[in-house]
Amino acid sequence: MSTSSTQSKGINQRVNSVESNGYPRRNGSHQQKQPVSHNDAYLYALRVAYLTYLLQPRVRRTQHVPAPQTTTQRSSTSINDLMKDLSLIRDNKSTRFPHGFMSELERRLTGVLMGKERKPEYNDAAIKRSFAAFFNAFTEQSFKKRMEKDRRVEDLVLIFFSNAAKELQKGRPPGDDAWKLMVDRHLALFIRLISLVLRDHDWIRDRPELASRLTTLEGKLLAHDQDLTAGSSRNVGVGTSTTEVQIPLSHEVKDMPLVQAVARIFGLRNTQVQSDIDKHKTTWTEKAALTDLKAYQAYLNLNSRRTLRAEDFDSTEGYEAWRKAEAQDLSQMMLAIVQSSPELAKSTSGTILPQFHRQPIASDSIDAAYSDVSKRISEHSERSSYVIDQPVDMSAFSPISQGSDGPQEDDLVFAFIPPDPRAFYRFILNEALTHDLNDQSLQVSATATKTPTVKLLSKQSTELLNEISVRWRIPPISRIMIFLDVVREKFIDQDITLDTLDAAFNFVKEPLPENKKSPNLTTSLFSERTKWPFADIVLNQQILSSLHDALMRDLYASMQQCYEQKPPNIAPVMYVLEHHIYDDPSFSRSPEDLDAFTGALHEGLQQKAHEMYRSFLEKHVPQDQNSWEFFHVIELGKAVTSLSQKIQKRYKKNPEIMGVNPLTALVETILPLYAEDARDIVSRILQLSEQKEEEIPIEDGFELYQELVDIRRVHGQCLLNVPFAFHIEDVLVDFVWRWIRTTESTIRNWVDQAIKQDKFCVRTDHSQQIPTEEQRHSVSVIDIFSSFNQAIDRVVQLNWDNDLQYAKFMTALAKIVGIGISRYCEIVEQQFSKEMDRLSPEQEAAANQTKQERWLQLAKDTWNNKEKIEPFQFFPESFVKLNNIDFAAQQLDKLEHEVNVDACAAVIQSHAPPVTQRQKKVNNYVFTIKIVEAESLKACDMNGFSDPYVVLGDEYQKRLAKTR
Repeated sequence: MSTSSTQSKGINQRVNSVESNGYPRRNGSHQQKQPVSHNDAYLYALRVAYLTYLLQPRVRRTQHVPAPQTTTQRSSTSINDLMKDLSLIRDNKSTRFPHGFMSELERRLTGVLMGKERKPEYNDAAIKRSFAAFFNAFTEQSFKKRMEKDRRVEDLVLIFFSNAAKELQKGRPPGDDAWKLMVDRHLALFIRLISLVLRDHDWIRDRPELASRLTTLEGKLLAHDQDLTAGSSRNVGVGTSTTEVQIPLSHEVKDMPLVQAVARIFGLRNTQVQSDIDKHKTTWTEKAALTDLKAYQAYLNLNSRRTLRAEDFDSTEGYEAWRKAEAQDLSQMMLAIVQSSPELAKSTSGTILPQFHRQPIASDSIDAAYSDVSKRISEHSERSSYVIDQPVDMSAFSPISQGSDGPQEDDLVFAFIPPDPRAFYRFILNEALTHDLNDQSLQVSATATKTPTVKLLSKQSTELLNEISVRWRIPPISRIMIFLDVVREKFIDQDITLDTLDAAFNFVKEPLPENKKSPNLTTSLFSERTKWPFADIVLNQQILSSLHDALMRDLYASMQQCYEQKPPNIAPVMYVLEHHIYDDPSFSRSPEDLDAFTGALHEGLQQKAHEMYRSFLEKHVPQDQNSWEFFHVIELGKAVTSLSQKIQKRYKKNPEIMGVNPLTALVETILPLYAEDARDIVSRILQLSEQKEEEIPIEDGFELYQELVDIRRVHGQCLLNVPFAFHIEDVLVDFVWRWIRTTESTIRNWVDQAIKQDKFCVRTDHSQQIPTEEQRHSVSVIDIFSSFNQAIDRVVQLNWDNDLQYAKFMTALAKIVGIGISRYCEIVEQQFSKEMDRLSPEQEAAANQTKQERWLQLAKDTWNNKEKIEPFQFFPESFVKLNNIDFAAQQLDKLEHEVNVDACAAVIQSHAPPVTQRQKKVNNYVFTIKIVEAESLKACDMNGFSDPYVVLGDEYQKRLAKTR
């Protein structure tokens, strides 16, 4: 068994247990969840959007101010104090530079000296002089070798401080201490360069403490000068200088993008939203947000029901991982608030907060990684408005005591976190999705790309949901499950299409393309299901089960139209079922449910097939029985076979859908119905024809037989154990016998007409050509055998499926062929005999002589006393007739072989009655012969008369009887 299936089984068992007993919830199982009102959801979303505006990095502008006339005071920063902070770092792997760092730092320093560095603060000439002095010492082989071995931060800081101090002190008069401040600033830029190298190579993620100390060190060095631009350095002592001042917040909605997004989602005007902000801005402050975070941190440490607890997870490992990540996130969020409002840290005791700065992109931020899950909903994602370089320890910065007298669950109401964050988040997500789906401007145009995608949420809505989920501490997997639950509800309510449902699953499963270096957070979340909260495990199962039921209903409804001309496409439904429902290890389906659906679908398809057949019957068969014809049965059969072939072709690649074969359900319903109706209709047509004494055309019977045989073949292939409703051959056999009798009545006319049209000459192109063997006979014999073959082929092409009847047909046809050949030979023989018995020219001349001429010729012949022999002159037509007889004998043998008379005789013999039941053959017959008259009898008696008698004999000259 696979690991995933084992984990899923364990999770399901645990979930079933807590479902039966009531699984722990975030707000406590004893509390009754109240429905979320539209106004409450709006206000909580608005306060988060407003807080995001308050915490955004302040916009700065450059301002020229007169240079101070007072003597520049040296920095109070001591290098010894800085080294004390660095010495507090534990000597482990996470606080040392990584392997390969020195070579990357050398390359970056070379870029600074050559003017290729992108940061503008490194372009000052004095800074380049300090970096050049350090570069000379850094590239010394002994120092470089030691640094590659130890990789300690303080060594680099000390050597840079020493070389920068020497370089900046050159040319300064005694008593001028301005260079000391510049040393601090240059050292801060060097430390910033170290942080940039670590961040660019993604080394900062594995060394959070080192990054934190570097940020703290940079902040201390810049305590007396925040302007690091080259222009500021150049203006020192010139009379004027530039400085950056913060632009104050306007607190107007037009400057708050997320507040505008809230207004659009909830359908409010900006003036109404502005009024609500002005009303609550005294309570929606950074201090209230910080108080919320510290209270939440205290509840987390106290294992309160206001946060997730160990009972809410399937495994202790999952709870500890969530708790650890939660602590790091809280520290970062509190640090972001302190940076935005430094006055909040003035009354704080403990360690000094590390300095940080705003970045456009921070892939190493944990909150940014959490945000990526929700940003997957939109095609274009945008980072949070504040970013922390690394998690820091904020345990000392606690306005709420965590001792034994800590806050009780009902002592504090959060200012920014609602009573039920999951319910409020779901409500807002539902409103945002509804708004964005109805906004046509957000939809992707089909002409924009070859494969248009579905747009779910806008960029502004996505950023708002990110801020809400981070501020309300909703775990990443919970955000995914709530999003899928909202999509599920909309799909069941038919507010979104199947394509949108598929797009929703794909967006939460596929990795982000813009962040290739960081690991795929979604993949890890879906692979570590044992670390999910129980609420999300149960919700996931409910989502899958509900979607499965809805998709199965859609599939059933679509399959009910599978026999239509243009049925709906079931491929999207099957794709979602197979790739998003069945592939999920949390989904489980019982074989009984599948069998029940298969049975219901099969019965439904049979009912639809029956309805289709009834429509065919009403269309092709009239209601009046007296107007029934074979044509109606044929058209009905063609409609049935056409539909069967269409369904077979349509589901050729996937013959079974959820265990049901649409073709099988169709044929096992309509073929037996058609067979029964065809039997009844044909019988009724034959009965009416007999009553009216009208004959049905033979060709109609043959065409009906062909159609019925085709349907019977399909019936036999699909319904192996179901016999056809009637024996077609027994019903339509009379049509074949009628055709045979018609052929027999016309065979003599065929022969006569063939001989009449024949001139009995060889079939050569010209008279001088010597005929070949195939040209020695005339066309008459070819015509009659062509007619014989056509008659036999007509019966053969029927593919008659009754061997005895077929053998009798062939026997009858053989008799007809024999009659035709006999007729042909008789006529040809008569013509040939007539040609042989004709008078010669001399005999014709003698017949025309007078009596005197005959006596004179007789006297001459007697005197000459010799017999003159005259040769016989044959006509060419006589030889052609002889050739025709020979060709007829050859064709008759060939025809006998094609008909297979031996097989036909064997079939008839096999169906003949037994020998004991046969009648005895009568060999003796009695004939009565009456002699009426005899002519030209010779006188054989002496008296000149005859005493006649008669002797009867057969063709073999055998005497049978005589009269005396």
